[in-house]
Amino acid sequence: MTIAQVSKKYDLSQDTLRYYERIGLIPAVTRNKSGIRDYSETDLGWVEFTKCMRSAGIQVEALIEYVALFQKGDATIEARKQILIEQRDQLTAKIEEMQRTLDRLNHKIERYDEGLWKAERKLVRTAD
Repeated sequence: MTIAQVSKKYDLSQDTLRYYERIGLIPAVTRNKSGIRDYSETDLGWVEFTKCMRSAGIQVEALIEYVALFQKGDATIEARKQILIEQRDQLTAKIEEMQRTLDRLNHKIERYDEGLWKAERKLVRTAD
């Protein structure tokens, strides 16, 4: 696939894709004989993985380290697993914090609803 096709498929700008490759967020992309990026299925897997992880808020630095370790081979399996565990733990904490915030917002909304109901009831009584 060309960079334009990948950009459209994953809703990422071509500049973003080039940037991800330049900083090591995704491994070097396969190139054709003319030196133009020709994304393979493996390359697409890295783009999808990176987009998923970034949209969840996973740290860029952790992903760069993960990719670098991956490229070093099987000797880095435990180190890669540890990065994923640490990022999972951080994401879990964020989700829990967001859930507490959502619960608080829902409670506030319920209080507004209760107050609105009481205010509407008062209006009905005065109309009688």
